[in-house]
Amino acid sequence: MPVDASVTVHEVTEVTPEIVAAFARLVPQLSSTAPAPTEAELAEMVASDADHLLVARDADGTILGSMTLIVFRIPTGVRAWIEDVVVDEAARGRGVGEVLNRAAIDLAYGRGAKTIDLTSRPSRVAANRLYQKLGFEERNTNVYRHNPDADPIVTES
Repeated sequence: MPVDASVTVHEVTEVTPEIVAAFARLVPQLSSTAPAPTEAELAEMVASDADHLLVARDADGTILGSMTLIVFRIPTGVRAWIEDVVVDEAARGRGVGEVLNRAAIDLAYGRGAKTIDLTSRPSRVAANRLYQKLGFEERNTNVYRHNPDADPIVTES
């Protein structure tokens, strides 16, 4: 897929009504169950040193997609994690996901990350093909998720 040269990526540094509206439009395309983040939640992300909220824009300024890059230090070094990559359905096929991921890769390594991880459902064939094209390798690991609603032992204090 060719990359549209008019697509640029910017890190969100201020939460505006446009940013809130873009996430209200994009998040339902990513998840049918997760609500879009509120203005306050977006502001919390933007204020965090670890969170890097990236948006892809068309030449006219329209937000075409977004992703979150998390860069954090652990005892074995600085690591990075890519989450919630979403490209607007109307912009798919223009290389927006590639531009977003390349920007995240540059930012992560620029901040000292030794590695960058992400997960992707097998059903997202195009996304998985893109990640492999960009040099991501499938890891032989188990990914676990703990959900407090599924564990009767976890109680609120």
